[in-house]
Amino acid sequence: MYKAFIIPSLIILFSACAEKDEVQKVNNTIPLTKENIENHFVVPEVPKEMIFAGEHISFKDIDLRERLDNELVINNFWHSNTILMMKRSNRWLPLMKEIFKAEGVPEDLVYISVIESSLMNVTSPRGAKGFWQFMEATGKEYGLVINHQMDERYHVEKSTRAACQYLKNAYTKFDSWILAAASYNLGMHGIASNLERQKVKSYFDLSLNTETARYIFRLLAVKLVFENPANYGFYLDAESLYPEYITKEVIIDTSIPDLYEWSVEQGISIKILRKLNPWIRGKEFKVNEGEVFSFKIPVDNEQLGLIEG
Repeated sequence: MYKAFIIPSLIILFSACAEKDEVQKVNNTIPLTKENIENHFVVPEVPKEMIFAGEHISFKDIDLRERLDNELVINNFWHSNTILMMKRSNRWLPLMKEIFKAEGVPEDLVYISVIESSLMNVTSPRGAKGFWQFMEATGKEYGLVINHQMDERYHVEKSTRAACQYLKNAYTKFDSWILAAASYNLGMHGIASNLERQKVKSYFDLSLNTETARYIFRLLAVKLVFENPANYGFYLDAESLYPEYITKEVIIDTSIPDLYEWSVEQGISIKILRKLNPWIRGKEFKVNEGEVFSFKIPVDNEQLGLIEG
């Protein structure tokens, strides 16, 4: 009876030891590659220093180092979310960076859209909408049209320009792009009052609520992972990234009584019209005298579904 169990147990023990040796061999001697990454967790390394939005940040301070480490670990081990954000970034970040460059805002700040919305047109519990999570009043303040037939918080280009304008205003107030970015979360008044009350000048010296205290470190972590994915165990082939939509502009200078019929006339479905123009609301689109709008539609059916025949 005992012999019957001892032999298999020894086999299992030796097998486990051999497997452990193989794992150690991989961990110690085989370079980390795409082929073995699925069985290997990369513990993120905090850099000694980095540049963000033109500002030098040192992580000699144990508090700053551990706060960045916290965000790097979250991004590294929440693989599904990080991978999907990286896939979407290939579609949207090049466009956003062009706008930021044209507006004179550091390109690093495009990562605000990543941590705000994961690059999706989502609605927050408080009612903030779009990639840049504008509340209705703030969106209107920065020139976005929000009414029954359109909500430009969902218009990627226009909302990105509005975000740039906000950040430029905040930079004028604080003379720091990092403080400007922090104010995107807490508001300019919130950051200003904390700086005055606590008698400090740097974001990194402030005692803040948990969300705002994490905000800049989340940006730093996303920048590090997105710009050096292999260093953090992410291997995405170019083919696995989401491509930019290939579209053309259609000028709209007269009212469209039925967007469903109009879409079919263009050879597309309403689904595709709304996917490429998520800012359009309702079933019709009214154009007042002198107004001109632009809708995006696919160039062909290689990417998106044109109606055939």
